[in-house]
This record gives sequence, structure tokens and C-alpha cells, in this order.
Amino acid sequence: MMLHLAHAAEHCRRILIHTVDTDVVVLSVAAMTRHPHLQLWIAMGAGKDFRYIAAHDISKVLGVSKAQYLPLFHSFTGCDTVSCFNGIGKKTAWEVWSKCNHVTATFQKLCCAPFELTANDMSVLERFVTLLYDRGSNCHDVNSARKYMFTKTGRQIENIPPTSEALFQHCKWAIYQRGHIWSQAYERQPVLPDPSDWGWQFMDRQWQPFWTVLPQASLTCRELLKCACKKECRSKCCKCNKAGLKCTALCSCVCGADFLVQHPVQAFNTN
Repeated sequence: MMLHLAHAAEHCRRILIHTVDTDVVVLSVAAMTRHPHLQLWIAMGAGKDFRYIAAHDISKVLGVSKAQYLPLFHSFTGCDTVSCFNGIGKKTAWEVWSKCNHVTATFQKLCCAPFELTANDMSVLERFVTLLYDRGSNCHDVNSARKYMFTKTGRQIENIPPTSEALFQHCKWAIYQRGHIWSQAYERQPVLPDPSDWGWQFMDRQWQPFWTVLPQASLTCRELLKCACKKECRSKCCKCNKAGLKCTALCSCVCGADFLVQHPVQAFNTN
């Protein structure tokens, strides 16, 4: 679609693109940095949600740098091929980005088909992700932030940042999508690097994301699991049932209360 846009821009001053894909809208806003004299309208959505979006006006309001690096921000915070951060929306991420200008330089670097993701890049991105979950955090790496949020603030494990290893794979997906695939959106025959170098693995005759080199927490730290069931745990939604475990004193259900009565010592054993 961006290739057709570049061709049409050579002959037209006003162009309309009809789409239902947010990715296309983001790429269109970024494209205006290449075609500053073009009026690009996006016919977005269908039915009651249908509307026209002036991509050229949005690009001007954002400025060249924000508009140009918007696709990487979009892929990093979650798009069709990249996972998102649980409980962190685009609005929250945008507000954090607006206050963390130092991350823009890293976005700029990673937009241009990088050969690798360096330790310095990860250091900046880890700090950015930490602020997504806690804007007042003094932690500069996600592992420290995870420990603090889980042990000191009582956050559920689903509401803390991913591990450094998991975030590393996530970053590679985002960079592969923006820095390699979308950066060649104007090429007739793009040449892409091997996906296996950027966080993907070929399994069952298809490419699947490689999540992390660390073992699954539910298998190695089962004592941390707890459910929030209101009654007896017979539902398929019960975390303990899913893991094949019995409820403990950590759980909020009736079974957890029974465990506390039957095993008063074990329930509070810290050894």
C-alpha cells in the first residue's frame, strides 16, 4: 500500500486510502515526512465507526521526529505481529514517551535496519518499559522493577514488567517489524533478514514468536500461584486448576481458607 502511495504521490496532490488497519494509519502518518506537500486522507473503519483521518495534519502536529518514529513506537507497544504490555495502553505509553525524550534517539537508531540490538539500546528500552508500569520508579532495569513491584507494592505478577530476557525478544520482534519490514515498504522486492535472528522460530510449518530462554514461571515457581475464585474452585478459569495444583492460603477461595485451617504451620512456613 505504501508503494502505491509513493507512486501516486508523483502524480497527485490529494490521495485517499481506505483501510480498517491501524498499522496503515500509522505508516501513512510517517509517510508524510517523505511527502510533506501531499494531502493524505485515511477513510478508516466501517459502519458507525467510519471516519476520515487527515494524516498530513497529524504528521504536522507531531513534528518530523515523532511522526517518523511513530511506527517503531507503535510496533514496540503492540501491533498485529508484536505482543503488547499487559494493562498498558497506547495513551499511557505516549505520555511516557513525551516525557522521555532520550528514548527517541534509540527509536531513531532502531528504525534504520539495525544489524543487532545492543546492550546500550536495551538499557534505554528497559528504563522506558519500567516507567510504563511505574512513572515514579527509580529502577533502571526491568528485573529490579519486577522485584520491587511484586514484593513491596503487592502487584499481581500479571501487572509487572516482563523479565529482561522476555523483553529482549519483544524488542527484536518490534525492530524486525519496523526496522526491516516497514522500512522497506517502498521497495518492490524487499530483502529481509532471517526471522530466526529477530525473535522468531519455525515450528509446525509456520513462524512463531520465541518468547524467552527462561523456564515458565508457572512450572518452576508454582508456590507463587494463587486464585481469586469467590467460591469453590471448580471453574476452568481457576489458576490453580489450570496448573494442576491445590489451593493454598494465598488463595481467596473457600479451598484456600480450608487449607489455612488444616495446615496452620505450613501456611506460614518461610523456610
